[in-house]
Amino acid sequence: MTIKNILIVIFIFVGFYVILDFRDHNFKRAIDACIAGSKKLDQPMTSKEAKKFCKDQIMKEK
Repeated sequence: MTIKNILIVIFIFVGFYVILDFRDHNFKRAIDACIAGSKKLDQPMTSKEAKKFCKDQIMKEK
């Protein structure tokens, strides 16, 4: 019975790690997509400006 409890705790920790790791990955992909889209604007921004703008916009929506 103790082995079962230990396995449950281990799986919970692994689940939290995976969730937190992929959350950051999706955020980075969203920023990259936003930067790529900003290059097609009438007045393209520098990559540094686009990255700051995209981070601000994505954080606003959360």
